[in-house]
Amino acid sequence: METRRLGHSGLSVSRLGLGTLTWGRDTDEHEAAEQLELFVGAGGTLVDTAPEYADGQAERVLGDLLDRVVRREALVLSGRAGLGWRGEVLEHDTSRRALLDQLDTTLRRLGTDHLDLWTLHSCSPGVPLEEALGALDSALSSGRTRYVGLADDRAWRVGWTVAHQRGWPGRAVPVALQAEYSLLRRDAEDELVPAADALGLGLLAVSPLGRGVLTGKYRSGVPADSRGASPHLGPFVRPYLDERAVGIVDAVATAADGLGISPLETALAWVRDRPGVGACLVGARTAAQLRGVLATEEVRLPVEIALALDDVSAR
Repeated sequence: METRRLGHSGLSVSRLGLGTLTWGRDTDEHEAAEQLELFVGAGGTLVDTAPEYADGQAERVLGDLLDRVVRREALVLSGRAGLGWRGEVLEHDTSRRALLDQLDTTLRRLGTDHLDLWTLHSCSPGVPLEEALGALDSALSSGRTRYVGLADDRAWRVGWTVAHQRGWPGRAVPVALQAEYSLLRRDAEDELVPAADALGLGLLAVSPLGRGVLTGKYRSGVPADSRGASPHLGPFVRPYLDERAVGIVDAVATAADGLGISPLETALAWVRDRPGVGACLVGARTAAQLRGVLATEEVRLPVEIALALDDVSAR
C-alpha cells in the first residue's frame, strides 16, 4: 500500500487507515484480529481508535491484539481525546486533567507506552484553548505521543492553534487534521482543506464512505445487519439517507458499473486522491468488508469520472 507523509512532518502513514469504531461492540475480537492481519498484510500501517468507541472496548480489543497478531512497531497508532462516556452521556471535556487522564487510560488499554499520533477534539466550552494545548505539550514532552493533531475543529481555531504552538520552541505543533470528508460531505473544502494545506497539516478524511451510505447498501432500504439498523449507529447514518444522497449514490453506482468496480471503490478512490488528503480512515464491521476497502488500492479513477462525481456532489 502506498504511504504518504502527513503534511510537512516526517510521519509516514498508509493512505488507507483502519478505523475501529465497531470493535468491541459489532466486531468481536476474532473478527478484529482477522481485519488487522488483512490490513497489515496489505501494507497498511495507520490504525485509528478512540476512547469513546464502544465505551473503551475498541481500545481494549486492539490492545489485546498488539504483539499477538501484529507487532506494535509495525503500526502507526492514532488515538484521540476530548470525548468520553460518563454513564449514558458522551461528555466533551478538554481540561488538562481530563485529557491527560484519558491519554493514560488509552495507553493502559492498548498496553503500550506511547501513541504515534494523539488528536485533540475541538476545545470544550469554558476551557481555555491554551490549557488544552498545554496537555498536548505535556504528552509530547513526556514521550506518551510522538506527534499531535486536531479533529472536528474550525479553520480559524486551527490556524490560531498552529501559530500559537509555533510561537515558542518545544511546543507540540499539530501535524494532522481530522475532518469528515466524502462525496456526501464536502464542506471541509470550504475552509478546512485550504487551511490544512496552508499550515502544512496532513488531512485525515473521516467517514470517506459517507458513513457507509456510498457503498450502495442502502439503495433498497436499510439492511437488518447494517449500521443504519443498529440502535447505537442508526442515528449516525440516517442524516445521509435523504433525497440528495440518493442522487449522489446513484451517480456513484453508475460510474462503478461503467468502470467494472464497486461503488465502495469508486467513492473511496475519489476521496483518497483529493488534494491535501494524507489518508482515509475507514472502519469495517467484518473482514469481508475490509477486503473490499483494500481492493481500492488498485483503483485510480479516470479524470472524467472524478470530474463528473465532483459535479453531481457539488453543494
